[in-house]
Amino acid sequence: MVIYTELGIRQVINAWGPMTIIGSALVRPEVVTAMAEAAAWHVDVIELQRAAGRRLAELIGVEGCYIAGGCAAGLAIATAAMMTDGDAAKVARLPETTGMRNEVVMQRSHRNPYDHAFTQVGGRIVEIGHAWQAFDWELADAIGPQTAAVVFVYSQRTMNLSLSLAETVAIAHAHNVPVIVDAAAEVPPAGNLRDLKTTGADVVVISGGKGLRGPQNSALVLCTEAMVEACIPHAAPLHSHGRSMKTTKEDMIGLVKAVEIYQGLDHDLITQRWQAEAASVVAAVAGIDGIDGAPGYAGYSDKIPVADLVIEPRVLGRDAADLAAALAAGDPSIRVAQDQQSLTINPQFLQTGEMDAVIARLLELLTA
Repeated sequence: MVIYTELGIRQVINAWGPMTIIGSALVRPEVVTAMAEAAAWHVDVIELQRAAGRRLAELIGVEGCYIAGGCAAGLAIATAAMMTDGDAAKVARLPETTGMRNEVVMQRSHRNPYDHAFTQVGGRIVEIGHAWQAFDWELADAIGPQTAAVVFVYSQRTMNLSLSLAETVAIAHAHNVPVIVDAAAEVPPAGNLRDLKTTGADVVVISGGKGLRGPQNSALVLCTEAMVEACIPHAAPLHSHGRSMKTTKEDMIGLVKAVEIYQGLDHDLITQRWQAEAASVVAAVAGIDGIDGAPGYAGYSDKIPVADLVIEPRVLGRDAADLAAALAAGDPSIRVAQDQQSLTINPQFLQTGEMDAVIARLLELLTA
């Protein structure tokens, strides 16, 4: 922590999740070592992109993989590749898309702040459905000659009566339109690394810096070998619209190492540890008036056990927002998920001993 304390920056204990605002997941030490080794050599970056992508595709069990500078970059680059069809003149014109297939179809329930990934390259989002439901005929009707892709946001929050990924792929492919899947935080479960691509989706984008604990500014763009080649002209080291979405040689090597490690983990054992840590929070607050603890799952994944703490302000004397702010105000700063009525304590990225610190600070605030 010396490098941060010299700048007057507090340590953050992450009981929240893979949130970019607090640095997402901690990069594994083995990944840092691999990145440091990669930093000591010059290489041809495009040659490395192809070779690292082949290695990742082999590890995961898919045809191809492009490495992007984060999920938003991966979504933007894949969309741009689908709009331009390998035409260098079109690549150079982006984000000006006159005369191109520039429509991206999305279910309304899938809209989110990452929509910018599609619009920044000149895509125009076409909505179907309403806030929590869409129908097959709506998707079929929305696809036309200007449709470049159908986007599916694969997340726990989008699964309520929306079209499934399998249904989306079937309808899109029946109209000869590709499907892009935003699955940024959907590892774990480990099976999603391969299983989402086996649905027939043309592109699946997964963060390298969340559950995989690789470089935060990296992402897997799981696709075909042809799609890898289609993506390359749209980002650094070439001078196209995606030059700012740079993926370094260190990021590429780090992501390969992160996936190699992740594939060898005992995921059942890790989940059991998370369950035990979440249960320890529930047990610690049992019997305190005004707070009701129960086991649950993270809002972004039903595979990550958490402790949900429902707050009754009239009894406790403070509400969930006040508690979350008090936890964050300490040193170290403890960050948790919070809504109007509850706090969620997530053990996914806690280091050894940090859950004890979270519980101690929580009890201090609850009994003050």
